Amino acid sequence: MTKQVKTAIEPTREEDYPQWYQQVVKASEMAENSPVRGCMVIKPWGYALWENISRVLDGMFKETDVKNAYFPLFIPLSFFEKEAEHVEGFAKECAVVTHHKLEAGPNGGLVPAGPLAEPLIVRPTSETIIGDSFSKWISSYRDLPVLINQWANVVRWEMRTRTFLRTSEFLWQEGHTAHASREEAEERTRMMLEVYARFAQEYLAMPVIKGTKSPSERFPGAVDTLCIEAMMQDRKALQAGTSHFLGQNFAKGSNIKFQTQGESEEFAWTTSWGVSTRLIGGVIMSHGDDDGIIMPPRVASAHVVLLPISRKPEEHEKVMAFTKDLASDLKAITYYGRPVTVEIDARDIGGARGWDWIKKGIPLRVEIGPRDIEQNSVFVARRDLPHREKTSLKRDDFLSKITGILDEIQNNLFERAQSHLLANTVPMDTRDDFYAFFTPANKEKPEIHGGFAMSHWCGSADCEKDIKSDLSVTIRCIPMDAPKEDGACVYCGKPSARRVVFAKSY
Repeated sequence: MTKQVKTAIEPTREEDYPQWYQQVVKASEMAENSPVRGCMVIKPWGYALWENISRVLDGMFKETDVKNAYFPLFIPLSFFEKEAEHVEGFAKECAVVTHHKLEAGPNGGLVPAGPLAEPLIVRPTSETIIGDSFSKWISSYRDLPVLINQWANVVRWEMRTRTFLRTSEFLWQEGHTAHASREEAEERTRMMLEVYARFAQEYLAMPVIKGTKSPSERFPGAVDTLCIEAMMQDRKALQAGTSHFLGQNFAKGSNIKFQTQGESEEFAWTTSWGVSTRLIGGVIMSHGDDDGIIMPPRVASAHVVLLPISRKPEEHEKVMAFTKDLASDLKAITYYGRPVTVEIDARDIGGARGWDWIKKGIPLRVEIGPRDIEQNSVFVARRDLPHREKTSLKRDDFLSKITGILDEIQNNLFERAQSHLLANTVPMDTRDDFYAFFTPANKEKPEIHGGFAMSHWCGSADCEKDIKSDLSVTIRCIPMDAPKEDGACVYCGKPSARRVVFAKSY
């Protein structure tokens, strides 16, 4: 009889994937639910991951001449009304401020008082209020391009929430640019998508498919939306970043005009693009196992934890001195633009100490005991390998090899995720096969299904709508590298020129 392997997270991914995810977030001390419905408290371990994501992306943005700014959290309702499609797209998610103070109520307690002359929308996105500033900053072609980014919080009143993936308030960056020509704005839209794709793959170890959204999936008010889509371990899609070509739609609503070199007056061409803390959810679901999260080293909250072991009081001082010296030498090493980040955990709690760090997903755990010190060595365990696998390394060898070991972990995580994506992305040509692919074999586990279907689509919004209604499956994107290929729409059989990616999604 096979012995059941004990895991740190219950239930396992196979038993209940959605609940597994929630337990990983809790066990890793990444975040917790707030008293405010649908909001989260991001704890230090989770926020450190977001800081590293922000730091790297911020540098990548600045390499393309983008500058940071900040705009108000509150947006006048009249600003939203200037762009009809935009307000329609966000209306159900808006939180609205209607009063500016509280006063004592007739029966005790507090009641709103002082109604505002105009209601204020709590920022769900900033195209309209940034457009107002752009209209004041831009008057001539000499003022263009304007390349702005802001790091901010956003409120979208979600009905169904899940920590990091979909919350009523979350953190993100939103880039906004204005240009003198359509071509320049479209080039910027593609450029920023490439930045997101490179970051996802090189830093988050998350392979992605780059593509264009179908008209029904576009950002409200955009002419075109580009996206990167990643596959999670339950084979659902996660939209990991979007870049929008807004044309002149928002410029017309905000009156962003400029005088051209030929002295005519034109509306500017604008873009917007963003990623959010849902990337943290993507990291968990791309790489986590039944013992917790596994952090890609290039963005990990910390790289290594040192676990000093001294069973006798007289050993403690010697072990701690060795541990602190090793920590100091590690911190002098640079890995992908930042010093190696070291945690020291000297708590006397036995084996629970190691398990805590396994659940937190730290890339390397290093045990240091009296015998190791005598041999000037350490025991090293990698988070991407079974937790019982440990390697003895001489102290100096560990210091010289640590960046290479971290890169091995990073590459291993990417290769696993890439293999998973490729294995579960399947050409699907008939309607019967397509429906079977997305119909769970086990009705008790409705989240388990086929993966990504590469299927033909005729371009009809009706076909797209019917598939979504029947299967909760959407067109995730029209891949940029998809070759032209004559075929028949998987739903209606009408002619199609290329395949698109269908999937269930978060």
